[in-house]
Amino acid sequence: MKRNASRRERGAAVIEVVILVPALGLILGLIIAGGRVALAHQAVEAAAAEGARAASIARTQAAAGSSAQAAAQSSLQAQSTWCLTTSTQVDTSGFARPVGTPASVQATVTCRLDLAGLLPGLPGAMNITASVASPLDTYRER
Repeated sequence: MKRNASRRERGAAVIEVVILVPALGLILGLIIAGGRVALAHQAVEAAAAEGARAASIARTQAAAGSSAQAAAQSSLQAQSTWCLTTSTQVDTSGFARPVGTPASVQATVTCRLDLAGLLPGLPGAMNITASVASPLDTYRER
């Protein structure tokens, strides 16, 4: 009796492995893709925050724009993100407001994240954008 049962189960382990390996590979790929997106979101938000902060402590409107872009780019490079392209826009219109009125500057960082080759069916890239505003000193000379 036992001999017949073992013959019927022969090859069952191979079939289980053939079914499970692609499924586990897909799950692993999804975890890696999700982790890459989450880390990129964090890196882009940190870069936007550093850019806004650098712009808010600048003395002039022109210096604010250039220092914000430099700070955001160096932040993204320091965090080793998988960006194909990056762009930084800085709104420094707060410098034009009169002294004594609250104003702020805003930095917006966009990263085109590389997802190619992680999983079949995933887009090759996706855009991740973050905007952060930083207040200007109300009584500072503008």
